[in-house]
Amino acid sequence: MLMVIVTTTTRKDTTMKLFTHLFAASLALTFLAGTLAPPAEAGGSVAITVKPKNKKEARAMRMGLGVFALVKGAQNGHISQHGIGNIAGLAQGGSGNLGMIVQEGNDHSATLNQQGNNNAHGIFQFGKGSDVNVDQLGDGETGMTVGFGW
Repeated sequence: MLMVIVTTTTRKDTTMKLFTHLFAASLALTFLAGTLAPPAEAGGSVAITVKPKNKKEARAMRMGLGVFALVKGAQNGHISQHGIGNIAGLAQGGSGNLGMIVQEGNDHSATLNQQGNNNAHGIFQFGKGSDVNVDQLGDGETGMTVGFGW
C-alpha cells in the first residue's frame, strides 16, 4: 500500500502542492492505463504534458527537475534508458537549458529540442512503445511530459 501524507505550513506550499498534484496525476494515469488497457495484441500510448500557469509554478517545476538532475549527476541534460529498443535524442542551443529524458520499458522514442535560453523540460516514458517529441523554441519555457505505452 502506498500512502502519501503532505502537510504544508510555509511559503513553499506551492512547490509541495505542485509535486503532490503531479504525483497524484501519475498514479491516476497508471491506474487508468491498467484498467482500460485493450487486449494484449493491441497496442497504444498516451502522453500528457504539464506546463506551469505562472512563474511560481514554473519555479517549482524547474526546482524539481533541477533536483532530479542533481541526483543523476547531470548539468544541462540527461538521458536514462532501462529496457530494449529505446531511442532518445536531446538537442540544445542557447544557454541555461535543462533537458531530461527517462525511458523505462521497451521500444520508446523521444526527442527534446531546446532552442533558446533558460528552458527546462522532462520527458518520462513508461510501459512499451510510447512516442514523445517536444520542442521548446523560445526563452524561459518549462514543462514535463509523461508517456505511457501498452
